Amino acid sequence: MTIATYLNPETLPSNSAFTQVVRVAAAADTVYVGGQNGVDGSGRLVGPDVAAQTRQALANLQTCLAAAGASIEHVVKWTILIVDGQSVQEGFGAFMAVWAGRPNPPAITVALVAGLAVPGAVVEVEAVAAVPVA
Repeated sequence: MTIATYLNPETLPSNSAFTQVVRVAAAADTVYVGGQNGVDGSGRLVGPDVAAQTRQALANLQTCLAAAGASIEHVVKWTILIVDGQSVQEGFGAFMAVWAGRPNPPAITVALVAGLAVPGAVVEVEAVAAVPVA
């Protein structure tokens, strides 16, 4: 069952990493995952760099999705916050390695911020997923 339509209007740039518009059908449960940082199960940062923290944040996000009966393929919208001065390209590279060429990339917002709530965190990822109603 297709629950989302992925749209890239012809008058806007198209990119294989994201979709400009995602429309979700009414036959879906919506899952909102709050911001995940690059911390392990004990709450410690996995490293100081944006790539390592992005990989861990995405692993944490996938754990959250699984708890709600969803998977990374159900994500229709990402928000990625990166502390100003960090390499957006390194964070995006780590993100793309996890996304790994799956079809229908979600809509995405990436923003540079002054800081995050977790001391030493340089990246935070949140997601909205749409899961087909059984």
